[in-house]
Amino acid sequence: MDLLAGYGTATVVAALVAAFGSAFVRGLTGFGMAILLVPILALALTPVDAVLLTNFLSVFIGLSEIRRQLRDAERSAWAIIGLVIVTTPVGLFLLGATTPDIARVVIAFIALSAFVAILLPRRGALEHHPATTGGVGILSGLMTGYAGMPGPPVVPYYVGRDIPRAVAKASMLLIFTCASSAGLVSGAALGMLDWALALLAALLFPAVLAGNWLGNRVSGRIEDRTWRICVGAVLGGAALAALWRAFG
Repeated sequence: MDLLAGYGTATVVAALVAAFGSAFVRGLTGFGMAILLVPILALALTPVDAVLLTNFLSVFIGLSEIRRQLRDAERSAWAIIGLVIVTTPVGLFLLGATTPDIARVVIAFIALSAFVAILLPRRGALEHHPATTGGVGILSGLMTGYAGMPGPPVVPYYVGRDIPRAVAKASMLLIFTCASSAGLVSGAALGMLDWALALLAALLFPAVLAGNWLGNRVSGRIEDRTWRICVGAVLGGAALAALWRAFG
């Protein structure tokens, strides 16, 4: 399949703008690219291709800053990553077996639950029970495969605790980079990955790189409370958009 055939200029421009905007949110908050980008890409691609294309972009941008992620991430990230790798193929299999309407409903309620969780009182820096960490890893893996969105379970886990912003962002981004890699490997193993998606990802990547750079610049200039408000606003907006798409 030639992914670029039949696409008008307006469609390509819209995809570039969406890539830039979602990457800006990623640089600002440490998450949000997949939550914002997958529904937009799904307007022109199949849900599976939209998820896998977003995985390509997430891996590309993640590898560009992997040293910072490895340096600043919390150790709990590695436990979550291990579970994500195991459960991502299950989520991708379920995506291929269900209809887009069902997928939209599931995604909407998960996005809404993440928004509610971020509103809860902040917990202590060390307050993460192994069962909680395990649950986050399993849900994140299933969401990676099912919707290309590992963030909804992961974001409240880190942002909802009283830890430095740099640690929270690095931990989330390391998980997202590894989760997206697991998504691509799972897609290839299940015969669902069209390698032409890499070409489309390469076309969109400069916009992602620019948006992420700008978001990082802005993030470094705002105080912690403002940053957490931005995180809540992004999750809330994503939840509302997902609900509208599912039931509108």
